[in-house]
Amino acid sequence: MTLPDKEVKKTKIIIKELRKHIPFTAIGAFIGIFIMAIFYNIPFNISYNIFYTLHPLHVFLSAFTTTAMYILYTNNKKRQKIWAMILIGYFGSVGIATLSDSIIPYLGEVLLSMPDRGIHIGFIEKWWLVNPLAFLGIVIAYFKPTTKIPHAGHVLLSTWASLFHIIMALGGAINWGFTAVIFIFLFIAVWVPCCTSDIVFPLLFIRERNSYKGHGCNRKI
Repeated sequence: MTLPDKEVKKTKIIIKELRKHIPFTAIGAFIGIFIMAIFYNIPFNISYNIFYTLHPLHVFLSAFTTTAMYILYTNNKKRQKIWAMILIGYFGSVGIATLSDSIIPYLGEVLLSMPDRGIHIGFIEKWWLVNPLAFLGIVIAYFKPTTKIPHAGHVLLSTWASLFHIIMALGGAINWGFTAVIFIFLFIAVWVPCCTSDIVFPLLFIRERNSYKGHGCNRKI
């Protein structure tokens, strides 16, 4: 079965953007390993608080970017699809940021037999913080869908949030033989989810025949 030209174009854009994200994600993961070398033995409550600073900010930024992408590339100038915009902005940020910052790192912790400090689901555990920030990102994008935030910053923020979920599990002790594996989990936790949130997810709901050129990490999104 041959895909329509529009779907082929979307697929090419997604593959291109995934490829462009590789160096930025790798740099973020390397920086994450460096940070872990410095902060791996901090108390649980400090790493917990850092995580719940970075994760909500990641959700806010993701909600803003995902919503803005949807608005801009559906030519939704009259904002007629408000409920669609809200649902796309919310699930594209909270859902995917949770996968990136919590679920994938937790799977890494389990596979590496780290102490089980639990999985921290922000929109449930800190619902009063994470959910309002997601909706704030959606509202800002609604009024000003300019997407002028550097995507590299989004990648780094997501990497660090994932990292501090892992640091919570370290409990002040680390097996440096796991460093390469932790790097891989950091990379996976950011690379695919961030691209999915900012590019793939909004594109799934674009039906109009408008021009979409992608945003890429090498330019402002």
